[in-house]
Amino acid sequence: MEVDDNKNLYEVEQEYDGKDDFPQRPIGSLQIHDTISSTGKKTLFVLLGVQVFIILILIILLGINGVTLTHLNTVDMCDSTGASTGASTGGLTNQQSCTAVPSTWANESAVNSSMLQGQISELKDYIRNQLSAIVNTTKDTAWKVDSLGGAADDQMAYIQNLTENLFQVLQVTGNSAQQLGNIISTLSSMSDTAISTAALINDIQQIVNELLGLQNASSIFNSIQPVSCKDIKAVLPNSPSGYYHVNSRTIYCNMDTLCNATGGWTRLAYLDMTDATQTCPSEFRYYSIGGVRACGRTVLNTGSCNSLLLPSNGITYNNICGRVTGYQYGSCDAFSGGPHRNDINSRYVDGVSITRGSPRQHIWTFAAGVYQTRVHNSNCPCTSGTLTSPASFVGDNYFCESGNPNQQWAHTLYTADPLWDGQTCSSLEAPCCDAPGLPWFSRNFTTSSTQDLEFRICGDSSTIDEDSPVSMYEIYVM
Repeated sequence: MEVDDNKNLYEVEQEYDGKDDFPQRPIGSLQIHDTISSTGKKTLFVLLGVQVFIILILIILLGINGVTLTHLNTVDMCDSTGASTGASTGGLTNQQSCTAVPSTWANESAVNSSMLQGQISELKDYIRNQLSAIVNTTKDTAWKVDSLGGAADDQMAYIQNLTENLFQVLQVTGNSAQQLGNIISTLSSMSDTAISTAALINDIQQIVNELLGLQNASSIFNSIQPVSCKDIKAVLPNSPSGYYHVNSRTIYCNMDTLCNATGGWTRLAYLDMTDATQTCPSEFRYYSIGGVRACGRTVLNTGSCNSLLLPSNGITYNNICGRVTGYQYGSCDAFSGGPHRNDINSRYVDGVSITRGSPRQHIWTFAAGVYQTRVHNSNCPCTSGTLTSPASFVGDNYFCESGNPNQQWAHTLYTADPLWDGQTCSSLEAPCCDAPGLPWFSRNFTTSSTQDLEFRICGDSSTIDEDSPVSMYEIYVM
């Protein structure tokens, strides 16, 4: 099962590092100049000035309104006072205490006061609307600034990746250009020097090879044909292990040495149940016992095999390499499973079967025996005293181990001793832990193939009695 963690994802255009001895030139960090900061400050001061100006206008208008209303109230009081005084003194006191005000002027003042109040109200509404518009504009501007900031971050990451790609190309072309310049300079002065023509030819050939390698890498990475890690390694020898995106899909490449071979291994399957984020493939049943997480056969009352297809995705390969870690449950009896033991299409083993193609071709078998310390015919064939042997189509292409250290078996998962890791073997099982290559298996085929692989967990009895759940596997081809 493939896992796309976000570890060391390499775009295919990024993998050519050029010559190892090319001096590394620092790439200037991409900067986005803050032109918004100073503008924002100016805008803030303008908004504060507008608000202060509006407040002053409101204060002046309210003052005028208050004076006018006070004056009108005073006129009314004089009329009222004069009327009452005149009534008591014969009307002469009215002219002495206050000047008579024509009624038309008072009416006009009342009308003007009403109009002024209406204008002030309209001015307040206008100012309120303008302030609301300014606030909304400010919010909209802030939102746009945030959006521009996010877009700028995305563009910066993209440009940084693009810069790295361009830098890798420049490493090759720049170095080649320099060497060509040196060659031209040398050719121009050959009449005065004794430089070897063979050395010049070698330099030219080196440059040509570098440029051809860059061209070949570009053509391969953009090819519609299936691309393997071996292909990538061939055109970019310094490519590191990691994820590569080719043919619109992501593959994991191990560019180091596996199974005594280096050249670009393509991973077809991977599972590590010690990682809490990983889950069993839907074809298998989930185990969780004593802190161990594993994947085994689905519950059945008879012998069975649960199969998981490992597609090659059209990759051509000759070599297969991998490893598996599992656990013994119950009474696993390796290859002693009755009439089915000679049928590759059936439950010929208590353990894991790896095959390819149709009809099935055997690649490797991982078997689980019943006892570590007790001689029994249901033990691994490599255990001392065991008389059973694997089927002829298996031959020596198998690993076998028991996880049960007791003299009797029980309906339990033996979590203390993982299978097929070459560890914790008893004296009887010592030959099993000395198998060549353990824990890695490898098969080399003379004929190339694109056939898919098949990973099966099998048992010749019900899952109540026996099972061989796996906690880890990784399978590669090259």
